[in-house]
Amino acid sequence: MDVVHSFGHVGVFVVVLMGSLYLPVPTELTLPLFGFLVGQGRLTFVPVVLTATAARVCAALVFYSLGLRIGEARLRRLIGRAERTKLVFGSDLDKASAAFQRHGGAAILIGHLIPGVGALISVPAGLKRMPVRWRFLAFTLIGCTLWTATLVGLGWTLGKRWRVVEVYASFVGLALLAALVLGVLWFLWRRWRLRG
Repeated sequence: MDVVHSFGHVGVFVVVLMGSLYLPVPTELTLPLFGFLVGQGRLTFVPVVLTATAARVCAALVFYSLGLRIGEARLRRLIGRAERTKLVFGSDLDKASAAFQRHGGAAILIGHLIPGVGALISVPAGLKRMPVRWRFLAFTLIGCTLWTATLVGLGWTLGKRWRVVEVYASFVGLALLAALVLGVLWFLWRRWRLRG
């Protein structure tokens, strides 16, 4: 609140950018707070949503660049070395690449609406060299705008109970993390059985 009070929308941008880059300022906490401040008349809804969306898009571009820099060829070399474990194969990357090729735009849009995923969905887009100008930015912009507008709107609606949003978003994030861990364990168990 002090950052926003001192720096206004620049403070909103910095705080949301930090959260989107997975620094310890989660957007599930800050965006509803900004909504509460909108309800108090200390901020305005549309500029807050635009500023927060711009910060999230910037974070997505950072992760896209990371995927671009790693590159698919380097990732294939790493998987080639790991194939000895019989837990991961080049064909796994081929299947994942084909799925991303088919559903890449939808994956980016949905990824921005899932707590804890957000900008990380941009890494595979960079790996696959998805066209930035139209496809990547369009889906990223839609997903980020929906996420920020929803959380700011919920904070505005809930008023002093704005922290409730973070609690429920945390539950959703934990459930998704548990599903991801179970999926990885199932995948490893299946590979172990095939190997045995």
